[in-house]
Amino acid sequence: MKTIIEPFRIKSVEPIYFTTKEERKAILEKAFYNPFRIHAKDVLIDLLTDSGTSAMSSNQWAGIMQGDESYAGSSSFFRFEESVKKITGMPLVIPTHQGRAAEKIIFTILGGKGKYFISNTLFDTTRANIEFSGAEGIDLVCEEGKHPTIPALFKGNMDVEALKKTILKLGATNIPMVIMTITNNSGGGQPVSMRNIKEASQVCKENKIPFFIDACRFAENSYFIKLRENGYANKSVLEIANETFSYADGCTMSAKKDAFANIGGFLAMRDLDLAIRCRNLLIITEGFTTYGGLAGRDLEAIAVGLQEILDEHYLQYRIRSIEYLTNKLIAAGVPVMQPAGGHAVYLDAKEFLPDIPVDQYPGQALVGALYEHGGIRGVEIGSLMFGKYDTDGKLIPAQLELVRLAIPRRVYTQSHIDYVSEVIIEVFNKRNEIKGLTIIEETPMLRHFTAKLKPII
Repeated sequence: MKTIIEPFRIKSVEPIYFTTKEERKAILEKAFYNPFRIHAKDVLIDLLTDSGTSAMSSNQWAGIMQGDESYAGSSSFFRFEESVKKITGMPLVIPTHQGRAAEKIIFTILGGKGKYFISNTLFDTTRANIEFSGAEGIDLVCEEGKHPTIPALFKGNMDVEALKKTILKLGATNIPMVIMTITNNSGGGQPVSMRNIKEASQVCKENKIPFFIDACRFAENSYFIKLRENGYANKSVLEIANETFSYADGCTMSAKKDAFANIGGFLAMRDLDLAIRCRNLLIITEGFTTYGGLAGRDLEAIAVGLQEILDEHYLQYRIRSIEYLTNKLIAAGVPVMQPAGGHAVYLDAKEFLPDIPVDQYPGQALVGALYEHGGIRGVEIGSLMFGKYDTDGKLIPAQLELVRLAIPRRVYTQSHIDYVSEVIIEVFNKRNEIKGLTIIEETPMLRHFTAKLKPII
């Protein structure tokens, strides 16, 4: 089999600023061991997130120049709307400035004290917006998804039997929505099968609970279904996406992921009454219903990006590039999420640093070590991000302790990825030198963005 090459040519470049290990050590200390506090210019390979960090295509830049900046009824909105409808089949499309804005609107309207939102796994801002409304988020990932280094085809699936039991326990009237995150970001970027989506949707229909999809990486999930699920090998990614959304009552999306855009998102749904309520709140908080906090040029970039993401040559390259890095780490004995996910490589920090207890945040310690040794910026997805405290102030740890290395779309070449693998393996071989961390300052919600930490001596 021939090498799978990047299905694009590089047309514009930006320089990378090189730092020494001693400089990075000082930068990390000044940033209180939090990668969000590090200046981007001081990062060599930035894998903090794949959100809004994609390289846009020449067609997207051309679309930007055609952006219609009319306050109401912009032609750019109608092109954006058409692209969303083509993929989701949903008649009511509401633009927002990014995914969390869509979440804020829908959970403000449907949430509140005594309400529960169920998911395969909620990501950080989704859970935060649910909790900010007074409601509670519940994760019901399948059993396979709880074991990072044991391969399974669809580890992002929801535990449908647990869903049935949870609905019976809490009462359907107390559950305003079930949300399927595709791919399962907090669960290692693992895909969700069409069968699982269909079964969860059916349970929701039987209990009259709205079923929504968090669609940030819908195309990557669709491509995994094409590769791994019986009956889909000969279907296009668009056909698979159409079927996926056909089982849903609505969706939220950050267009900063699978639409290649630097900003933007949307809500889409079938319920007109709910859409009217969402649009009313949109006007108060985001902007008029045909721009939703976005410039016309951004709407154009999203409209083009939503078509480009359906290119199966690109998706083949995208999935294979993540697999390439994952396999190099497995060969070196590094504990990593298996099989490879769609947008990121996830290191199992608990296995990587077994001598650092969870209340010393092994994932965050590993993030710091990767930056210090190689200038690579990743993010902890573990007890710093998702941990809570009991009534005695003791940490309730997250289910998994992961470090996510999210690969921006169309940004880095194979040599960059080879360098990343070399740094990770070097850190793994020196893992006994890494020390745990303690928090010295934090906020009540989404603390991982701004927390200050220090090493435990």
